[in-house]
Amino acid sequence: QVKDMIVYVEKKVLDDPAISRDESFGAVTKKFCTFREGEPSPDAGGWGAELKAVSDSVPPVMGFHLGSLGFLTPFQFDAFQSQVTQIIEGNAAIILRSRLKVQVFKENWEKKDGSDEKNIVLANGGVEASRPVVQYQVLNDVVVDRGPSSYLSNVDLFLDGHLITTVQGDGLIVSTPTGSTAYAVAAGASMIHPNVPAIMITPICPHSLSFRPIVVPAGVELKITLSQDARNTAWVSFDGRKRQEICHGDSISITTSCFPVPSICFRDPVNDWFESLGECLHWNVRKKQNHLGDEDF
Repeated sequence: QVKDMIVYVEKKVLDDPAISRDESFGAVTKKFCTFREGEPSPDAGGWGAELKAVSDSVPPVMGFHLGSLGFLTPFQFDAFQSQVTQIIEGNAAIILRSRLKVQVFKENWEKKDGSDEKNIVLANGGVEASRPVVQYQVLNDVVVDRGPSSYLSNVDLFLDGHLITTVQGDGLIVSTPTGSTAYAVAAGASMIHPNVPAIMITPICPHSLSFRPIVVPAGVELKITLSQDARNTAWVSFDGRKRQEICHGDSISITTSCFPVPSICFRDPVNDWFESLGECLHWNVRKKQNHLGDEDF
């Protein structure tokens, strides 16, 4: 009310009885609206509401820590009034978190109205085909795994049209620098600062002693297909959602998106990242070594 702001919320928040009946909100609820009723504010927003509402361009996101880990949410909600005021007044640093543009090409698919189709070349046979495209914007990672099958996953990985390796194991993680501290780090990958223009490729339990995670430039195009020798299908998910099966003839194209997520920093991009590493992941936490006294020589 003081700043004469319009607040955009998810519909379930707008309809929540706990909000509508709370007298502390008062007339503020009259300025609540969903994204369908207007344009998102470019000043601040919540991770869940704004990332779900906008598929391409995303307004600056101010993440409040209301969950369990809080790696991407440096702001504490108990001080939201002063912190939001500070952001509105322009006292904020922004970090651009890169996303992945992911397209899934399906070989066997019944055309529906409104579908997008594109001519591509099959990775396994070099035959041109017209197939529908399903596209996602991914902030953390694309995960390809063996699903419910007991067999190894067997997928081919291409970089700019060239076959670079066949992944045999539990699967593969393709992540952004932001996603490098999520599933990828649990699979043995290095942690990459979000300002680094890169894509990380991390195998999941590879059946090879020499298959290490690698980092490739942000400008490359990756393509993942099911190997001709694969005994089973593969499954793919995008930021842990939209899970679907990948069969022979299907392919997944991954490039760096033109639409990064502008994230508002608590202090600055470098300090925020290292504080999150220490507080959330306990990076390099160790009891310090004592100095040697004269009697030790």
